[in-house]
Amino acid sequence: MLTSIRPDRDAVALAVSGLLGGLLLWLLGLHTQGGRPFAAPWVSLVPMTVMAAMELLRRSAPRTALTVGTVMLVADQFTRGNLVTILMFSDIMYAAVLYGTPAAARRIPVATLLITVASTVGFLSWFRRPEALLIGVVTGLVSFMPAITGVVVRNHRVAAEAARLAARQTARLAEMDRKQAVVAERARMARELHDMVANHLSAVAIHSTAALSIDDPDTSRNALKVIRENSVEGLSEMRRLIGLLREGGEDDAPAAAPTLASLDVLVEQTNVNGTSSGLVCTLEDAGKAVSAALPTPVELAAYRIVQESLTNALKHAAPGPVVVRLAHGDGVLTIEVTSVFGSRPGPTAPGSGAGLVGMRERVALLGGAFDAGAEPGDDGDGDGTKIWRVRAQLPATEGTMRE
Repeated sequence: MLTSIRPDRDAVALAVSGLLGGLLLWLLGLHTQGGRPFAAPWVSLVPMTVMAAMELLRRSAPRTALTVGTVMLVADQFTRGNLVTILMFSDIMYAAVLYGTPAAARRIPVATLLITVASTVGFLSWFRRPEALLIGVVTGLVSFMPAITGVVVRNHRVAAEAARLAARQTARLAEMDRKQAVVAERARMARELHDMVANHLSAVAIHSTAALSIDDPDTSRNALKVIRENSVEGLSEMRRLIGLLREGGEDDAPAAAPTLASLDVLVEQTNVNGTSSGLVCTLEDAGKAVSAALPTPVELAAYRIVQESLTNALKHAAPGPVVVRLAHGDGVLTIEVTSVFGSRPGPTAPGSGAGLVGMRERVALLGGAFDAGAEPGDDGDGDGTKIWRVRAQLPATEGTMRE
C-alpha cells in the first residue's frame, strides 16, 4: 500500500522546483498582493510549502491534493501571496483531471466553469468597475483552463490506448487467422496424401503378403505385377502432389485433379487389386453423375470419397461385391459405396481410421451430409450377412456450396 502512494520522479521534481522558486520570490520580496490581514512576509511561505507538498500527491492521490491545494489557495489570499503557489495549484488542478477518476474528470471542469462565472459576476456586481472582470479572467486561468487542458490530454490518452488495444487485437486476430489457415492447409494436404497413396500402398501390402505366404510361382508373379503397377501409379500421384505444393521450379504445370470421368479406371484398378481377396467391384451411375457438369471441389471430393471407400474395402471387406452408386438430382450428388462386412481369409492391410475422418471432413467443408457404418444386408435371404455402407450427399451447384 505504501508503494502505491510513492511519488514519481516528475512529482518530486515539480515539488522541489516549486518550493525553491517560491523561496526565491520570497527572498526577492516579490509578492502578488498587499494589504492583507496576515501581512507578515513569512506567513505566505505556509500555503506555498503545503502546496509544494501536495505536488508529491498529484498522481497517487489527486483528489486529496486538489482538496488541500484549494484550501491553501484560499489561505494564500489572506497573505501577501506568492506567484508560485498559484502556479502549483494550476498544475494540481490539471493533474486531478488527468489522473483522477472518470467521474472527477467530468465534474471538475464543470465546477471550475461555474466558479469562474460566479466569481466574475459576483466581483463585477460588488466593485461595479470593468477592472473586476480581470478577477474572473484570473480565476478561469488558474482553475478552468488547467481542468480543460487535463480533459483534452486525458481524452487523447484514452484514444491512444484504445488504438493500441485495437491494434493488438487486430494482430492477435490476424495471427489466429494465419494459424487456422495453416492448420486447414495441413489438414487438406493430409487428406490428399492419404487418399492418393493409401489405395496403392494397401494393394502393395496385400499382394506382397500374398507373395510371401503362398509358395506358387504364378501367384508371386501376379502379385509382383500388381505391386509394380501400384508402385508406379503411387509414385505418379506423389509427383502430382509435389507439383501442386511447389511454389516455383519447372515450367511444366502439375497434372489436373482427378474427375468422376476416371471412376471406371479406378473401379477397374480395384478389381485387379482385389482379385486375390474375392472382391468384385462395379460402378452404377443412376443419374449420369459422371457426365454431369459439377463444381470442381465437389467433383474432387466425390472422387476421393469413392477412392477411399474402395481402399477401405480392399483392406477390410469380406469376399463379395463392392458396388459404387452415383446419383445426381435436385442439386445434390449422392455417392454410395457398399461392400460385405465381415472378416475374410488371406492377407489384409492395417487401417488407422484416418480415411473415415478425411471423408467426413471433405463433406463437412462442402456443407453436405456423410454417414458410414455396418447395417443388415438387403438381399432378403436371412443369413445375417451385413454390409458396410458409405453414403455422402454433396451440394452439386455453386450457390449451395459452403464457402
